Amino acid sequence: MFAATALSIGGAFAEDDPIVLGIPGGLSGANSVTAPAVLQAMELAISEINDAGGVLNRKFAMELADSASSAAGAQKAYDYLVFQKKVNVIISSEPSSARNAGLPIITRGKIPYIYTSFYEGGSCNKYQHIDAWVPQQMVSLMVDAFMKDKGAKTFFLVGNDYAFGRGLLGDTNKYITEKGGTVVGEEYNPIDASDWTSIISKIREANPDAIITSTAAGAPNVTFTKQLRSAGVTALYGNYALDEGTAKSLGADAEGIYLGGTYYTSIDSESNAKFLKALKDKFGAETKTASELSVPQYDAIHLYALAVAKAGTTDTDAVVKALSEVTFDGPRGPIQMSKQRHAPLTMYLAQVNAQGDTKIIKTEPNVDPGEQCPDL
Repeated sequence: MFAATALSIGGAFAEDDPIVLGIPGGLSGANSVTAPAVLQAMELAISEINDAGGVLNRKFAMELADSASSAAGAQKAYDYLVFQKKVNVIISSEPSSARNAGLPIITRGKIPYIYTSFYEGGSCNKYQHIDAWVPQQMVSLMVDAFMKDKGAKTFFLVGNDYAFGRGLLGDTNKYITEKGGTVVGEEYNPIDASDWTSIISKIREANPDAIITSTAAGAPNVTFTKQLRSAGVTALYGNYALDEGTAKSLGADAEGIYLGGTYYTSIDSESNAKFLKALKDKFGAETKTASELSVPQYDAIHLYALAVAKAGTTDTDAVVKALSEVTFDGPRGPIQMSKQRHAPLTMYLAQVNAQGDTKIIKTEPNVDPGEQCPDL
């Protein structure tokens, strides 16, 4: 089942005609670990827009539905938001399995959709835009760091058994092989699994130079990392899906992990400093660590507001067209979903230190997402 809550954030609604954002998300299940930070980022974005007068003289409201981090939950949540609540847009950060389950409902409902989670690439729909990274922006960043900078030659790949896990590791396997490395193992666990014992035994036996994981954000990152550390495995460890907030929660177990992404709290920019201050001012001691999952959701709400303003209407066709044209300069820098409904992004390689802080060690500006949806 799913829960739904209507929220008025940042002041009163326009009298009887708010613009309603539909937010399906993993309030339970694997993504529940990261959901609180995502919710805070959304609340901040909506309050900023409403405090500035809204869009087209209308305020934003948010309707939440718990997709339970699953395909079945997403079908219920999307259906509820699109057909019962008749929201104006869907904006979501959730697993690929949930996105894929929701897309047919987006198509039937003919509603703009912004997907904000990094994913395996190639998801195309006439109503969908994506402001997060794809393999073409990530894989070389991580693998090159291990092979060129650390001398790694053998790799063990670990993922959750769904589109993101298999898709991203498939690209990783191909890239490693092309660059002269060797994949000595590739293993998958169900998205709701918490026991990694057999896979870690295979890692120990293969004794790779490096491990790269493509697990669902949230709980799987926690369970795998803790069990890997308990087993005493000392190989280089790169994690495609570990966000900064979850890394902090892992404490000493996170030390040394390499991360890749488009956002870290240590980004030295005026826009990021402004964002972090606003987040702290709004939530105080309850502030969650902003992350690779929460900031794209924040950006997406501002991008939608700009698209509605540019279109001069909430009409789907006009807004979808405008979403490819508008730019929001937020905590990650300027974001425009102009490349086949995807965004060129500045990519960062980072590493978690002994204090639990994430330090950026490499920056690659304006990385193109490559061919994703050439027919759109």
